[in-house]
Amino acid sequence: MVSASRNAGDGARVETFSIPESYRGQRLDKALADLLPDYSRSRLQAWLRDGLIRVDDAVPAPRTTVRGGERVSARLAPEPAEPDVAPEPIALDIVHEDPDLFVIDKPAGLVVHPGAGNAGGTLQNALLHRDPGLAAVPRAGIVHRLDKDTSGLLVIARTLRAHKRLVAALAEREIEREYEAVVYGVLTAGGTVDAPIGRHPVDRKRMDVREGAREAVTHYRVLRRFRAHTHVKLKLESGRTHQIRVHMRHIRHPLVGDPVYGRRLAIPVGADDSLANSLRDFRRQALHARRLALAHPVSGEWLEWRAPAPDDLAALLAALTDDARRHGGD
Repeated sequence: MVSASRNAGDGARVETFSIPESYRGQRLDKALADLLPDYSRSRLQAWLRDGLIRVDDAVPAPRTTVRGGERVSARLAPEPAEPDVAPEPIALDIVHEDPDLFVIDKPAGLVVHPGAGNAGGTLQNALLHRDPGLAAVPRAGIVHRLDKDTSGLLVIARTLRAHKRLVAALAEREIEREYEAVVYGVLTAGGTVDAPIGRHPVDRKRMDVREGAREAVTHYRVLRRFRAHTHVKLKLESGRTHQIRVHMRHIRHPLVGDPVYGRRLAIPVGADDSLANSLRDFRRQALHARRLALAHPVSGEWLEWRAPAPDDLAALLAALTDDARRHGGD
């Protein structure tokens, strides 16, 4: 790629270049993300929409297919600085580490990003302490998130190149995320919830299934049925806020322990103290990200990780299993 660059006088620069023929057939935003590696794909998409990137003196859509040879004129501003997040020596369960990636088994109770009411003590603080180089990567390399009280696997990008490629893979649904949960009620079979999710019209801290909201698809399969609960496996096609919790509530099988989308505590008739106490004491959503699989953003190697259920979820499942056996289950 032969390019020319000049300063725009306001901290931005204008760069002009031709798209190589080798990019023929690719989406424009993907090609630009590869040709302009100092900028995130989402930022390039925004610049396209705002007319700051012109192709053959026109403003194309990000999904436009590249022919090869197009002339690009891009007015590029520096990426916005990340807000200051202080490194903190918080222990992390790292299940994979290489120069481009971390994979973390996040415990329930650990917030992912600093925010209102959580200025510190988060995964992002811990990551910056573990690898100070992550300060140069957006959000310390965090490309997807888990709710505070959801446990399980998260992938962290350690370089800007890895971050860009993982964000793109997530958007293209090329990263496989599998969860397990305990829900109220006995599901007769697995299924798919295809229901759009948006902000609740009254309670802005909650999400809800709403017409015209963003597409959301969750697949679920039965792992084991108990007398009044079901252990399920779930896979996401999309990644909306609180998606699994909202979708399972939508089909009237909310997660055990969910303080926002759950239901009033229900203890099966005839349950002993072990099960009754396990259900009463489970004060978070019974949800765990147990499997993560993806193509390595640099080598392309297909990688897969699994995380066993944490102690609290394992104890709940054991109590439900014992209860089923006592009442004639398998």
